[in-house]
Amino acid sequence: MFNSTFKTNQYLERAILTGITRISKESIFSDLNNLKVITTTSNEYADCFGFTEEEVFASLDEFGLADRKQKVKRWYDGFTFGKITDIYNPWSIINFLDTGKLAPYWVNTSSNRLVGKLVQEGNKTIKQDFERLLCGKSILVDIDEQIVFNQLDDNEEAIWSLLLASGYLKVNNQELEPETMIEEDFTGMPPVIVPKYEVSLTNLEVNLMFRKIIHEWFSVGIANYNDFIKALLLGDLDAMNEYMNRVAEDTFSSFDAGNKLSEKAEPERFYHGFVLGLMVELGDRYVITSNRESGFGRYDIMLEPRKSGEKAFIIEFKVFRQGRDPSLEDTAKSALDQIEEKEYAASLIAKGIPGKHIYKYGFAFQGKRVLIIEACA
Repeated sequence: MFNSTFKTNQYLERAILTGITRISKESIFSDLNNLKVITTTSNEYADCFGFTEEEVFASLDEFGLADRKQKVKRWYDGFTFGKITDIYNPWSIINFLDTGKLAPYWVNTSSNRLVGKLVQEGNKTIKQDFERLLCGKSILVDIDEQIVFNQLDDNEEAIWSLLLASGYLKVNNQELEPETMIEEDFTGMPPVIVPKYEVSLTNLEVNLMFRKIIHEWFSVGIANYNDFIKALLLGDLDAMNEYMNRVAEDTFSSFDAGNKLSEKAEPERFYHGFVLGLMVELGDRYVITSNRESGFGRYDIMLEPRKSGEKAFIIEFKVFRQGRDPSLEDTAKSALDQIEEKEYAASLIAKGIPGKHIYKYGFAFQGKRVLIIEACA
């Protein structure tokens, strides 16, 4: 089809083929070659991929919406092509002029499923970088504009190239330092130039889209937050274990939970952070602290009741170690032993909380398997 349409068609003088990634089979040996490829960092046609700020502001004036300029800029500006900045999304601007309402028009024209899948299944570093982007910060990443669709599964870092080509990221600056651009090559071939770009999310519309995607990942878990808290307050150990194992299996990736011995601290920190997040809604009833000194060490999580007569909780996390722990249950018992040996309850007792009101839980993890046991003082 490509050969007949674009190469040997005597009735066609020129054509434009649009898309996000390159044609995967374009080569000198294929039926489609010698294309002139224009990417988001190219200077050619840079002001033709969207509306310029001058055009947008003139349209707002004409529609009697001059007082909305700064809000429109925050929502729909931010696209950068080559050296041209302040390019606005045409589809969003047209819809805003039609309705007069600020809303995520462009990002809702597709499911964004592929992008969400790549972020969700990415490694820990990708998730951390993405968190920085959502907080309005920029990151420095390798960008390969020659990437093709079928390489996305083989190269996790290719997600940044896809996001840039798709318009979800914008280039703030291109790093030119030689030491950051040259990858060492042991084959005797010339060094490979790998451009590094400082990128950030394009605008508020894109930011809200990604926040919605992440919210949907945890929608099942969010609906059950109260179930977990209720189980904790009622001392329903079976419900607590069922909840944690279900969420771990359905939501967490192997990169989050970790199985490698070289990742000793990371799974513990991940589960620690997740459980701590579940506790947030108890802030009106408990003083929630993490990694604070008490007794002869630092506990993981402590819930101190704001009213007398309520239960207090101490939680300790342990990761199963092959060769050290005979079973996951032994790992959980080790967590409880640490609470007792380090006397983590000392600070609660010093504040007049009776020992019988202090509930201690040991959380043990082995990949996506979770075991919670308790010991009441």
